[in-house]
Amino acid sequence: MRRPFSGLTPPRRALYVEAMSPRLRKFVGMLAILAFLFVYVIVAVTVGERLPSHWAAQLVFYALAGILWWVPLAPLIRWMERRG
Repeated sequence: MRRPFSGLTPPRRALYVEAMSPRLRKFVGMLAILAFLFVYVIVAVTVGERLPSHWAAQLVFYALAGILWWVPLAPLIRWMERRG
């Protein structure tokens, strides 16, 4: 049940001004993700070319490289999906 606004204290939403709209936050996040992935892929390919030609070394490297991109992007994705 909501309490009516008495005029003495502002409602919680009025205590702060939203710094960035959700639409703009998602757009900025998308640009950051694309820029990060562009650099990440270039670095992964460069490092991958310098690996020994043994299949096990390549398997481990590319498996880790294919999963670890998530680690630095997880906070950014959480920020993009944040409400308010």
